[in-house]
Amino acid sequence: MAKAKDNGAAMTPAERRSAGSLASIFGLRMLGMFLILPVFSPYAKGLPGGQNATLIGLALGAYGLTQALLQLPFGMLSDRYGRKRMIYLGLAIFAAGSFVAAAAHTLYIIILGRSIQGAGAISAAVTALTADLTREEHRTKAMAMIGTTIGLTFAISLALGPALYALIGIPGIFALTGVLAIVAMGVVKWVVPDPVVSHFHSDAEASTNKLREVLRNPQLLRLDFGIFSLHAAQMAMFVVLPFALAKTGGINESDHWKIYLPVMLVSFIIMVPAIIYGEKRGKLKQVFVGAVALMVVTQASMIDAIHHFWGIVGLLLAYFIAFNILEATLPSLISKIAPAASKGTAMGVYNTSQSLGLFTGGAVGGYLSSVFGASGVFVFSTVLMAVWFLAATGMKAPAAVRSQMYHLGGLSAERARELTAKLTKLSGVAEAVVLADEGVALLKVSQGGWDEQGALELIGGM
Repeated sequence: MAKAKDNGAAMTPAERRSAGSLASIFGLRMLGMFLILPVFSPYAKGLPGGQNATLIGLALGAYGLTQALLQLPFGMLSDRYGRKRMIYLGLAIFAAGSFVAAAAHTLYIIILGRSIQGAGAISAAVTALTADLTREEHRTKAMAMIGTTIGLTFAISLALGPALYALIGIPGIFALTGVLAIVAMGVVKWVVPDPVVSHFHSDAEASTNKLREVLRNPQLLRLDFGIFSLHAAQMAMFVVLPFALAKTGGINESDHWKIYLPVMLVSFIIMVPAIIYGEKRGKLKQVFVGAVALMVVTQASMIDAIHHFWGIVGLLLAYFIAFNILEATLPSLISKIAPAASKGTAMGVYNTSQSLGLFTGGAVGGYLSSVFGASGVFVFSTVLMAVWFLAATGMKAPAAVRSQMYHLGGLSAERARELTAKLTKLSGVAEAVVLADEGVALLKVSQGGWDEQGALELIGGM
């Protein structure tokens, strides 16, 4: 007989330790990626090859290309060779790339190092290990911890990067990220528990069998284009922004944290109520489209304001309000729109689109700045944001639903189909699928309430 676990039970200490430690691994790795963003361009300009802005952009975005190519294979290989083994390999590759970049005396070698960093693409493997170590009913909480950590890491990087640049320089920052990757390997070894059983999780991992379904979904493709555009514009902006702040404000790069820190703090304060309003009132599309519209305005206004210090600061505040809202709402929209059994695949495509955006933004931003100057970069970003805005306005408003998962015991395919049909008929259930091979029931249920007791009775009766 299948038995549903108690959905109201709290996370166990082991689950909290697993989620927290894996979130810290994400954070340590992303810290290494983002610390150089606010200060790299001025440093790179003094290196051999640094007079070519296209190469500076490639150095910033190079890791995105190798990460896009390898993160899904890393996740799939972790099913075969073990989660921790692939995470160790990825962190070792990332550390090697960091040390190559730290020892570099030319921009070409830094591009090589950044490419190697991106090749340590552990994101999918870490997500899969998180799924192995948490019960279905708590997996959303664990993934939220990881998502929150990534957002905080980006914010911390903008403030911490300039301060570290003053203390240890860019080579020191690269070396530090290599050390952090080694520390992360220790966390995996001694803090993260070993999973009792590892198996494929449709809600957390990508499947080649479901790629066609995901790639043919126009609503998901809108979101994939959105995350691509968001990060392409971000990376292009950081090719020119450090120069603009230094030139218009007379502020040394090591002091740019004095701008980023208050801007990020205020933007977070404004972002939280907007997200809560969108989720609780069923207005997520309106909040989302409004943020995209704000992004169009900030990028278009930057075309001229990039030459005026206070104009840059004011638009940075508006930019990060929009950026933080979009970073938070996009994964939520993916979860609401993707078919329940294809959520992991949809997130895999989404993450790959993000990485491709980072690479494209760096490469295109560098080229445009060398040919047209900083204003040309923001013309490019404005066009991207405007196309995204048109795509976002045509998006169907997502249903006000949340994900619910239940563990099942052994169940035949026939009984799974029978249970799926019965769960689908329950009040407040928008979608239900029972995966016999994974022993799990995946549901999308109304945020306004649903017949959970009926679901528990049906599952317990199987």
